[in-house]
Amino acid sequence: MINRKNASISKFIIHKVGNKFNDTKNAFSETVVDFDEVSYNLMLSFLLKPFTSAVQSFRFNHHADISLNEINSYSEQIFNDKEAFVEASKHVVTHLFEQSNSAQIKTGDVIVVHFEGIQYNDMEVDAIGIFKIENKINYFQTYLENKTYEVLVQKGISSKKLDKGCLILNTSDGEGKVVLSVDNNSYDAQYWTNHFLNIKYADDYNQHTKNYIELCKDFSEEVLKTEYGTQEKSTFLAKTIDYFKENEVVTIEGFKDEVFEDEKFKSQFDDYKKEFESEQGLLIRNQFDVSDAVVKKQKQKIKTEIKLDTNIQIKLDIDAPDASSEYLELGYDEERKMRYYKVYFNEEK
Repeated sequence: MINRKNASISKFIIHKVGNKFNDTKNAFSETVVDFDEVSYNLMLSFLLKPFTSAVQSFRFNHHADISLNEINSYSEQIFNDKEAFVEASKHVVTHLFEQSNSAQIKTGDVIVVHFEGIQYNDMEVDAIGIFKIENKINYFQTYLENKTYEVLVQKGISSKKLDKGCLILNTSDGEGKVVLSVDNNSYDAQYWTNHFLNIKYADDYNQHTKNYIELCKDFSEEVLKTEYGTQEKSTFLAKTIDYFKENEVVTIEGFKDEVFEDEKFKSQFDDYKKEFESEQGLLIRNQFDVSDAVVKKQKQKIKTEIKLDTNIQIKLDIDAPDASSEYLELGYDEERKMRYYKVYFNEEK
């Protein structure tokens, strides 16, 4: 994630991108935008705010040579030669146009920006931002005519949500330039990330943490819930989050000893882990540092409700891993021929 407190816009240009499947063409600007103070401040916040909460970062990818990645090359031109900004921004739009390989790819405004003063990992860097505006909203414009106010409907860009965008930071590690990306209109998951930017997740502790929690979520859904029920699934997920909160380093053996009381679960987890790695095309590390920011984000996505066919829901607290086993009891009523949950408590809150 970044800090935008000292960030500023050095250069800003807008182009239009078409779609070769519906014969719409690109349209290019020849000069950069000259802002007034109000629009400048609003635009700076609009473009950078989504990246202040971005936890995971990406790196450029290419099957042959990373220097052949188009966006990596164009951003490098801008970093090295400020006079190349306008022409390089046009190349960015042309490359985006070439990725419109279906009629559903939307046309729109493409904004290319050179930022300065972005804080990342305790240092200030400049960055190249590429943003695509795909959706515009209707708004009312009032105006005075013949001593009477009239109303006109116009279309404009909403300042509340960015459709697609990336930040290429002018800092590198062993894998290359640091890239952040957002896509709030993911109607084609391959279009922006894989085809246009051609980026992959960084091989760091953020990604290792995410991979492991995704493994646990899938295991809980496909194995525990299917074979043992929702209560077992929810208890396991609560113990998983608790383990990640209590440990700075995850070891697979330590994790299994902590969350599984029955040996059969450990062997099932090992078998599922192999399947998960094969299907996802990745390797789960046996030991890695925990990313607290990723744990917090993943925790928000975990659902622990038990939904019953009698229109009753039981919500389990993800922060209380032992509550389910201690205070929730599953049974079967012979007279009604129905299963039931018995909940123990002292008083209602």
